[in-house]
Formats: sequence, structure tokens, C-alpha cells
Amino acid sequence: MTITISSTVELPLEEVQFSAVRAQGAGGQNVNKVASAIHLRFDIRASSLPDSYKERLLQLRDSRISGDGVVVIKAQRFRSQEKNRADALERLRQMLRGAMVTRRARKPTRPSNASRKRRTDDKTRRGQVKNLRGKVDDY
Repeated sequence: MTITISSTVELPLEEVQFSAVRAQGAGGQNVNKVASAIHLRFDIRASSLPDSYKERLLQLRDSRISGDGVVVIKAQRFRSQEKNRADALERLRQMLRGAMVTRRARKPTRPSNASRKRRTDDKTRRGQVKNLRGKVDDY
């Protein structure tokens, strides 16, 4: 079984580790007895992903990625373990897909002459308003 990330990249399910833990929050007696939440662990460096994917993932500023390159996702949205497992896998897939999206480079632009003039006029007007707030001289 594999996780499809793109048309060319697939991740074997054997590289992902699951462990069932108790969910947090309200839920009555059931939440104290049943381990329905899922901890997903995925080691980026030891995976079979292409090197470009690994580099991009390790450069991400994501709190779910530990310092030694292990992705930890806790899924506890649903009451059943199977749904939480599917949710965790989907979130991992979205993270892997999102890592390969390249942002378009920003083209530096300059303000137009009209916008510069408006800005300086606004500053002058604002300064006059503040000046009028001063003390009034009696003659």
C-alpha cells in the first residue's frame, strides 16, 4: 500500500509508523478507556522520497517537524481510530504536497509619482492638523 503524493512520487506505507493514544478533551468515560487518537511518525531522512522533497521538507518552518527530521502528527478529530488514521495520512500527504509548491518570486516595484505626491500631501495635512492642536495665543 502506498500514499500517492504526485503523479511520479509515491510513499510506501511501511515508512509511516502509527501508534494509538488516548485522545484529549471531553468525551466522558469512553475517552479515558479507548485509545482512539493516532500518533503518526514519519522520518524524513530515512524515507524513500526524492532528495528534492527531503530538502524542502527539512527547510520548512513547521512545528510538526522535530529537530532530527521526524514528522509527528496527532489526529484526534474523530471518535474512531480508523478515521483518525485516515485523517493523519491525509494531513501528511497535504504537507508533502505543500512542500513542493514553489512560490513566485516577488518583482520589486516602485511607487508612482502620483502616490508619492498623495503621501506627502497627506503628511503635510496631518502635520497642520496637529499644529492646530497647540496652545492658542491671546493678543
